[in-house]
Amino acid sequence: MAEARKSMIKIKPKKYKTGDIVKVDFIVIHPMDTGLKKDKKTGEVKPAHYIDNITFSFDGKPFTTMKVWETVSTNPYFSVNFKVPGKGKITVDYTDNTGEKNSKSKKLKPKD
Repeated sequence: MAEARKSMIKIKPKKYKTGDIVKVDFIVIHPMDTGLKKDKKTGEVKPAHYIDNITFSFDGKPFTTMKVWETVSTNPYFSVNFKVPGKGKITVDYTDNTGEKNSKSKKLKPKD
C-alpha cells in the first residue's frame, strides 16, 4: 500500500458554536498530472495521475461529494461551507484515477 499523502483540514473561523456555518478547507499534496506533459529527462509522456472523487462527511454521513477533473492544479485546495450540528468528526476521503485512496479527519469542538 502506498504511503498516505500529506493533507490537512482547516476549520474557519477557529472559534464557532453549534449552528454556526464554518468553512472547511481541505488541502492535499498530489501531482494532479493530466497525462499531457512530457518527462524532461526521458521525453516520455507522464501518465495521468489525478484526484477524481472527494467526499466530505460528518460522523460517517456524507454532506458534500465532488467529481474532480485532471485540470485542477497541483496540490489542490478544496473548500466547502458546513453548518455545525454539534460535536463530531469531519472526514475527507478521496480517490484518484490510479486507485489510490486516502482519508483525513478532524474533530469539531463547538464552544457552546
